[in-house]
Amino acid sequence: MCGICGFVSNVDDKKTIIDNMMDKIAHRGPDDKGTYIDNDVALGHRRLSIIDLSHGVQPMYNETGDLSIVFNGEIYNYRQLKKDLVEKGHTFTNESDTEVLIHGYEEYGTDFLTKLRGMFAFVIWDAKEEVLFGARDYFGIKPFYYSTQNNAFVFGSEIKSILEYPGIKKEVNEEALEQYLSFQYSVLPETFFKGIFKLPAGHYMFYKNGKMEIERYFDPLMEPKQSSDLEETVSRIEEVVSDTVDAHMVADVEVGSLLSSGVDSSYVVSEFPGDKTFTVGFLDKDSKYNEIKYAEGLVEELGKKNYSKNIDSDDYFDSIESVMYYMDEPLADPSCIALYFVDQVAAEQIKVVLSGEGADEFFGGYNIYHEPISLKKYQYLPKFLRKFNAKVASILPNIKGKNFFIRGSKTVEERFIGNANMFSVKERENILKTKLTHLSPMEIVAPYYAKAGDINDIAKMQYIDINFWLQGDILLKADKMSMAHCLESRVPFLDIDVFNYAKTLPIDQRCNKEATKRAFRIAAKRHIPEATANKKKLGFPVPIRVWLKEDKYYDKVLATLTSDVAAKYFDTEILENLMKEHRAGKADNSRKIWTVYVFLVWHKVYFEDTNFVPINNDWLQKRIRTN
Repeated sequence: MCGICGFVSNVDDKKTIIDNMMDKIAHRGPDDKGTYIDNDVALGHRRLSIIDLSHGVQPMYNETGDLSIVFNGEIYNYRQLKKDLVEKGHTFTNESDTEVLIHGYEEYGTDFLTKLRGMFAFVIWDAKEEVLFGARDYFGIKPFYYSTQNNAFVFGSEIKSILEYPGIKKEVNEEALEQYLSFQYSVLPETFFKGIFKLPAGHYMFYKNGKMEIERYFDPLMEPKQSSDLEETVSRIEEVVSDTVDAHMVADVEVGSLLSSGVDSSYVVSEFPGDKTFTVGFLDKDSKYNEIKYAEGLVEELGKKNYSKNIDSDDYFDSIESVMYYMDEPLADPSCIALYFVDQVAAEQIKVVLSGEGADEFFGGYNIYHEPISLKKYQYLPKFLRKFNAKVASILPNIKGKNFFIRGSKTVEERFIGNANMFSVKERENILKTKLTHLSPMEIVAPYYAKAGDINDIAKMQYIDINFWLQGDILLKADKMSMAHCLESRVPFLDIDVFNYAKTLPIDQRCNKEATKRAFRIAAKRHIPEATANKKKLGFPVPIRVWLKEDKYYDKVLATLTSDVAAKYFDTEILENLMKEHRAGKADNSRKIWTVYVFLVWHKVYFEDTNFVPINNDWLQKRIRTN
């Protein structure tokens, strides 16, 4: 796991520029650094040593030196690929997975990408052809940003690195803000910084003679079977999970695992051969917001160890600015900050952790996936009658069942944009002062629904989440929060072999009336306590709604939401009313309030406080100096 950056440009003093870009992502690789500079190209690499500790320094080169690579990630099947390439005549100089990418590209070109099992974002410079090739893994586990401003191509693992390139204009992209208010994360190809973009998951790019071409090489389409034997499916899931956890243990350093109270991380912990697990919680141990008590019970049963931290409200609020610094873009998922702390706990012990992301998207685990089942009978009613009922329900007060009638009047394409849906189009247009595109969230996801075709609604929802929620929220926070502490996070469920099996599961083995992740839970029950395997999906529970009613944090957040900066973007009177309603208990506005607040904190870090230093900077500098 590392950080990469670089540029293609005829700018002067390339060495100083690439060094400054690398310094900004030193937290991604405190163990070593390296550069390649030649004519109009500069590549930079910061290394966190995981595999081949002595010889894995980058950039790396092919035998003739005309191909050079900087790589962030891990290739879990690199030994098998290396064997194939050696048989084809390629010469290797070390035992790292990085070198496999160079020779694989030489041998197979872009087709090599579909042979990889792992997480990756990398760039290869072909000096002979003067072309830059870059690629990002199937599901977007590793980030890849780029900009083509000022007749240059600039790339990096993090936006803050790109901002170090001379002439990159730092400007808020207000179109990103518009969609963020609905999705709670940065959803557009162009980031919150105008002119800086994300290479989407499952895509590769070429840059030559000032022109960039992007192609998709992988599309995570669902292909559910009509039926299959449940017992056979459960046994196969056990095999798949065992295999992927084993594959993700490839390392020359110790590997631990994050542990929540949910089935996903618990199943991983039951399978991995290590003994260190890490957990955080809020409030007291008996609170629904605290998972430490559960974790301690599970590791005792499994014969492993648990290291934990109880996060108090001051810890949480004091860390928000640092979290937004490391995230690069605002993310309104409160669990992001919990993840920051659990990764901090893990980094005190080890360099690599396993985590349970991806099982919900692949196996059908989110509670919202029940919706097509619960609405099925109601949707037999004529559409005009359902629309009428929805219209009546919309003018009623917030009574039980209101949402059922409103959502039941719509198709899945009209109601589902992913796991988060904060402000409606009408709400965000009322609250925003900036010029709007008026592009609705449904228009953003519509091309993906069109690709999904006529498959079952639950499978469509999974496909939308894999392309949006998973990339924009789940995986981004997993990468950025772990790397903030020089820690590599691995996600065994987000493995191409796991997906290729999970995509074929019959719908009733994904989700039925009784359970989400139905077949997966049955498999997990054979390895962990039944109560854990059957536990309802919670995510990282964070008591934001509680804290926002306390004087200290109510006043702090309200001051931000009514500030001059807030008034530049929002109708602050509406924001103030959201706060008052929430405190009075008239409505739970906590997530909407949090969405706006986090944007304003991010804005302060990147556009107001030019000398911002994250709270873990002293620890980080010590970590770098010791290497």
